[in-house]
This record gives sequence, C-alpha cells and structure tokens, in this order.
Amino acid sequence: MQIQGYFDLRFEAVRDAFSQLFEQTQQRGAAVCVKVGGETVVDLWAGVADNAGEQAWQSDTLVNLFSCTKTFTAVAALQLVGEGKLQLDEPVARVWPEFAANGKQDITLRQLLSHQAGLPAIRQPLPPEALYDWEAMTAALVAETPWWTPGEGHGYAAITYGWLVGELIRRSDGREPGEAIVARTARPLGLDFHIGLADSEFDRVGYLTRQKNNLGDAAAQRVIKALMSDPQSLTARAFTNPPSIMNSANKPEWRRMAQPAANGHGNARSLAGFYDGLLRGELLDYQLLDEMTRENCVGEDRTLLTRTRFALGCWLDQPDVDNATFGMGPGAFGHPGAGGCIGFADPQRDVAFGYVTNTLGPYVLMDPRAQTLARVVKACVG
Repeated sequence: MQIQGYFDLRFEAVRDAFSQLFEQTQQRGAAVCVKVGGETVVDLWAGVADNAGEQAWQSDTLVNLFSCTKTFTAVAALQLVGEGKLQLDEPVARVWPEFAANGKQDITLRQLLSHQAGLPAIRQPLPPEALYDWEAMTAALVAETPWWTPGEGHGYAAITYGWLVGELIRRSDGREPGEAIVARTARPLGLDFHIGLADSEFDRVGYLTRQKNNLGDAAAQRVIKALMSDPQSLTARAFTNPPSIMNSANKPEWRRMAQPAANGHGNARSLAGFYDGLLRGELLDYQLLDEMTRENCVGEDRTLLTRTRFALGCWLDQPDVDNATFGMGPGAFGHPGAGGCIGFADPQRDVAFGYVTNTLGPYVLMDPRAQTLARVVKACVG
C-alpha cells in the first residue's frame, strides 16, 4: 500500500503501523493526523475513497465522522454558556419552554451533555423520513417522557443528542445549529469540517462500507443482540427509531442535513486540529475546558450495555478497560464515531489525534485500529 503525506522521522513507527492496517484489517481508505505541542508530526492517508476501488483517497477526502461530531456541538454549547446565553445547571426549559412537558421540566444542559437526561430514544414509532425533519424530531422529543429519572443513571443518546443540544444552540445563538457549530468551532481554526454538507463537496466524500466477518467485541455483540431480539428496548429504539438511522450515511439527504450528533463530515486533519485548538485555549477558556473534561458519570450505560465514562460532550479514558481506552494517557478526552473514526487529546503529552476511515468496524466503544496507532504515538512521544 502506498502511503501518502508527511511524518516527522521520530514518528516513522506510526507510518509503519498505519501501513500495516491495510494489510491486516480489511482497510479500504483511511487517514491519521497527529499534532504534538501544536506542531503536526504525522499527516498520512492511503487507500481508496469510492465503493468501486477506483478513486484514490486524497489529502482532502472527507468522511462521515458520526459521533465525533458531538464534541464540536458540546464546545459550541459551552461557548454559549461562557457568553451567558445558556446555563449548565438550570432547566433547559427556560430556553425551550415546550420541552418541560412530560416530566422534563428540571432537565439541565449538563444532563443532556453527559447523557444523564433519560432521553436516548423515542418510544413512538417514527417514519424513515422523520430523520430529515428537524421540527418533527424536536416535537417527538418534546412529547417524550424520560426513560429514567434524569440524573439517576446514564445512557448514551446516540442521535437524540443532536436534536436536543442542537435546538438549544439554535434558540440561543440565532443561527441554524449546523451553521452555528461550524462557525464557532471549525471556521476560527480553518478546519475542513462541515455539519450540513454542500452538494458541491459530495465528490470528496469517502463511500462507507463495513468490515466483513467481524463480530466485534462483547459490548458490540450485546448491542446487536438487543437490536435483533428486543425491538422495543431502549437500546433498539436509540438506533432504529426512525428506522433510517443506521442505513442512510451514504445518501445525499443524510450528507445535506445538519444533525449535530452524527453527521459531521471532516478528515483526520480537522479532528486533530480541533483537539489541538482545545489544548491551546483557542475555542474555550481553560476554566470551561476543565468543566468540559471533568467526569460527570461513570458506570453501566443503559443504551450501550457496557461501562462508559462521560464528561460533557466527550468520553473520558478508562485505562483498565481494553475497549474503552484511547490508548494513550489516563487523562485523555475525546470522542469515537461509529465504525472507527476518532478524535481526542492527551493533555499530559500535549497530543491531539485524529483518525478516519471509510471501512466501518463493528465496535460501540473504541476501535482497535485507532488504539493501535495511538499506542505507537505514545511510544514515539515517550
């Protein structure tokens, strides 16, 4: 496999590990970018971007980042907290009055950002097209009753997070959620990151396929079992209501919409640049960054059926859990995306890391491909 891009000679082992992914993991196309102390030390890409295997992955190829999007959204919300337009620990119904219905009157932004609000899924069956209708989805969430008492447990809001936090951003910023988030996070840093992709950019997007004959880890298998055997369960509803959630990511309507939980499009460079911007204090002051990266909950996740550890809009490292560590330092924070993309920062080593792929792996927590690369980066940094 021909590897394109740049690497500092101190990080040649990262280049070698990246190359090995294409030999060992059904990898079709991917990119990795690493910044240390604000300097780019790795910026590599390889493979193919299209489904036919005819279009080479380019330096500016984009990919659906799935839940990596959530931290961009959280940062925009926290900027609004810093401006006094949102409050972390006051009822969000003060900004969104209709939301108070059906036992949601005391839910806070903190609970939404840390998946403690009890709203990871919608009970009432929705049609596939509802996925693309902002008003329909926010109305469904207004009508929803929490699945548990808010603040008493947590469950990952895989996609509802986007409408919940996005609606608060829309109401307090004044712009549409995708525009507001990109303007607040990507544009100041010059990042090639989009929520609501223009049709003119579609030819840069990597086509997504799935790894074959890989059942994933035990956590992934528990989720799949719930999806198959109990379609009314919280877990199944979180991923299949509307039923178009899991099979739309290559569709133009998915790329066009702005779903601040799941359909940001970017590349490894934009992920590493975003987390480096956080480490430099360019997106949040350090007091707000400390607030964002402080543990808010840890334990059994009611949606993902495994142990998760959340701060505000980001995951925290679980060094002793093989499939729940970023693979670097215990103070690392960031967010994985479904299928394998990931962005994170390790403040201890002043490292910002981004990895993207168009070959989706079946993991609900961390993908071993990214973990392998991160561990090599750790060894190179020392």
